[in-house]
Amino acid sequence: MRFEEELVELLPRLRRFARGLTRDASDADDLCQAAIERALKSREQWQQGTRLDSWMYRITRNLWIDDRRAAGRRGQHDPIDDAVTQVAGDGAAEVEAGALAGDVDSAMARLPDEQREVVMLVLVEGYAYREAAEILDVPIGTVTSRLARGRETLMHILGEAA
Repeated sequence: MRFEEELVELLPRLRRFARGLTRDASDADDLCQAAIERALKSREQWQQGTRLDSWMYRITRNLWIDDRRAAGRRGQHDPIDDAVTQVAGDGAAEVEAGALAGDVDSAMARLPDEQREVVMLVLVEGYAYREAAEILDVPIGTVTSRLARGRETLMHILGEAA
């Protein structure tokens, strides 16, 4: 499979990861676009036979960190809450499912960045602890402890919402 084809297949997962990092759909799309641009410009740095998804997650995370640092120097802005602009459907089940998804999104947004990254990679994307550690460039023990704290925090937050 060609590099570009693999990149296209990876887009939904990459966007989901970016959404988890940025906590905003529009910012996630911008982050994905920047990551794809960086990958296309730097494709000779990717080694055939290695995992493209891990390489792309690393690029995405590094761009996000760079953006956060720059935002810290510029000053923060609060994004408009997506829930405000959405219109609820007619069915009660749809409304309930939307509320639950909103609770989970809200709980994820309240996690510290380090915990949210690990939760996104391990619980949402299904990476093994070792793979997540490689993507985040941290020891596996750090992944384990951040994931444990993240799970505990999520259960606490979601328990409050019930």
